[in-house]
Amino acid sequence: MKKHFLMLLLCLLPVFSYAGEATDMAADPVLEKRMIGLAEKLRCLVCQNESLASSHAELAEDLRREVREQMQKGMNDQEIIDYLVSRYGDFVLYDPPMKKSTLVLWFGPFALLLIGGGVLVYQLRKRKSQVPEAALSAEDAQRAAHLLEDAPESLNQSPRDAHVKDKQA
Repeated sequence: MKKHFLMLLLCLLPVFSYAGEATDMAADPVLEKRMIGLAEKLRCLVCQNESLASSHAELAEDLRREVREQMQKGMNDQEIIDYLVSRYGDFVLYDPPMKKSTLVLWFGPFALLLIGGGVLVYQLRKRKSQVPEAALSAEDAQRAAHLLEDAPESLNQSPRDAHVKDKQA
């Protein structure tokens, strides 16, 4: 009996796992497509690095619902953007406009890159003037010349054998 009951449950398991397709939030698919297009231009205020269209935060859902309602009232995209900017500031825009208050956002990375490059060049030039040129003594120059002459022979020898040969000379 238990065996038959378990078989019945296993047969019914796919019925419980049935999932329906996700439907659009708006009844009008054109309105939903327009809302998604506009939501791609807006930033989620919670996630901050996601667009309003791709965010799953509750606030993002509320803002999408609000955008849908405003579209149903007949507002155009620019009026909706202006409303959201007046309410939340330029931060709600995924691509903020160039204003005096946002100049640092637009040009700050380039300024930091130029400053970093200037500091690097300055440090390299400073280091070059501080490090003296290495001068070879006559003995070191003669030893280097001797090593260069023996170079083809030393390729067949191990480094230890070459070191022993130098000590003997």
